[in-house]
Amino acid sequence: MSTQEVLNAGGKRIAVRKDLRVPMRDAVELAIDAYHGPEDKPRPALIAMSAYGKELQALALSMPPQRRPSPMWDGCIEAGDIARVVSEGYVHVIGDMRGTGDSGGVMIGNYNFGGVSQGQDLYDLIEWVAAQPWCDGNVGMIGISYFGSMQVLAAAERPPHLKAIFVSGGHFDFYETTYHGGIMWFMPRAAREGRGGDSGIAHTNVRSRMREVYPPEALKKLVDARLRDPDVAAWPNLVHVLKYPKNREFWFDIVMNPLDGPWYEERNPVTLARNIDIPVYLQIDQGRGWTVDGHIELFNVLKGPKKLDIGPYPPMQSRPWIEEHDKMFRWYDYWLKGIDNGIMDEPAVQVFVEGTRTVASAAQWPPKEIAYQPLYLRPRRKLSMEPELMGPEHAAPDGFYQAPLTVTDQVESVRWSTAAFEKPVEMIGTGAAHLFVEIDQEDTNLILRLWDEAPNGKRQLLTTGFLKASHRELDERTTEGNPHHPHTRAVPVEPGKIEEYVLRLYPFAATLLSGHKLTVELMNDEPMADEHNSLLPPDAYHLPVGRPVTHKIYRDALHPSRLVLPFTRG
Repeated sequence: MSTQEVLNAGGKRIAVRKDLRVPMRDAVELAIDAYHGPEDKPRPALIAMSAYGKELQALALSMPPQRRPSPMWDGCIEAGDIARVVSEGYVHVIGDMRGTGDSGGVMIGNYNFGGVSQGQDLYDLIEWVAAQPWCDGNVGMIGISYFGSMQVLAAAERPPHLKAIFVSGGHFDFYETTYHGGIMWFMPRAAREGRGGDSGIAHTNVRSRMREVYPPEALKKLVDARLRDPDVAAWPNLVHVLKYPKNREFWFDIVMNPLDGPWYEERNPVTLARNIDIPVYLQIDQGRGWTVDGHIELFNVLKGPKKLDIGPYPPMQSRPWIEEHDKMFRWYDYWLKGIDNGIMDEPAVQVFVEGTRTVASAAQWPPKEIAYQPLYLRPRRKLSMEPELMGPEHAAPDGFYQAPLTVTDQVESVRWSTAAFEKPVEMIGTGAAHLFVEIDQEDTNLILRLWDEAPNGKRQLLTTGFLKASHRELDERTTEGNPHHPHTRAVPVEPGKIEEYVLRLYPFAATLLSGHKLTVELMNDEPMADEHNSLLPPDAYHLPVGRPVTHKIYRDALHPSRLVLPFTRG
């Protein structure tokens, strides 16, 4: 039974209706809390729903926001600033998705892929909230990351009373969320298992989709095949997860599905977003390029009023999440309260440009006209506008040998740099790296990072590119500076053969100032801590290669290894 009480948060009185039970169309009940001002009057409602537990979100009332790399930073406290929401005249509804927290039912598969559609549950919840006496019938949604993804799934169902959404840092293409360029990313483990300081999913009744679909003997054969991957077999947590998936069932599903295809495409938010015609504001900060990529892809398919706001580095906001609230309330004041504050008179796209720390605005992405230009890898670790003229017999390849991390802590890399720029150079958009590489194994990771290096040696990450060598195939979407890989099959590499690998460089916006250099760094594993990784959540690394690999990078007249970058015109 629900209860109502009045809290005192920072000198502000907040009424909360605790543990309300909301019936779904299949009779499962979801649990929510509704926070609002003490006056008994209807207000617009902002709904925050996830699998992380509504009680965890309540810490926003008592815990000061933590910035990375604080040890108190918990990536799952993402529903927003409760006191701020209430003070702005909204009801803040925070609840648990089915199968988690205090809600009933069962969640099958990540984002309930394979079970009852989360969009269906959110439709029912939105319409229930709109009918309550404390709501005036105008509903929006709130929250970052997982909460942002839920907003897109809800809006795709087109509930009548959902008037607008404000999505910050959502994850959309679920394969790209879990495998970057085909390389497994560990962050979904932290969000599901709760490793490295994150709280993870509030498990009550969650089940693996793989364990639901496959009989035990068939699944055992699939698990045994997955364990034959030397990268998986060398990582203790993955061996444990595959052998004992109970209580790690969602992470088990991800580990068991390293290729894209129907398993990931079902209810893909980018595909479903074609149904959305309500106003959508998309906000994301630079530094986590796959998420920037997803926001741009989503923006391009939306049909209704829309905004795209790409903010500055660093990539991770506070937890509890408090950033972007000023923008969010301008958006909702306009669409939910009918206040003409001029927000729709502003450009649809706003992009923060690192370096000059300016904002580029336009009606589309990218916000400026660009021309793709190559920068060639050259001998003596140089990057140049001019290609190499000598053949491989004179311009011998660069290279590095990486021993598996089971026997070393040292992550090897090779770098190439431009000369210092004499005048500022601006780049906005996606890019590509064409690398001619010979390896002595059937597979490796290619991890590329592009840095802005200041005269004093300080570096800031501009963008990244990832590609598992066996996923090197390109598809028909590929254009100059904008490669795409299907990731639907793995084709082993012939050891000793020189192959061209085309890495997608995630979208970025930066100006390299006078005196700065552009540095590209290539490796097949990642350092545990550096200028960038210390700003990311726990476990925000990629599965390292579990075998020793020698890499030779050819950059000669026959093998023009190069970056293709989006220089703005003028």
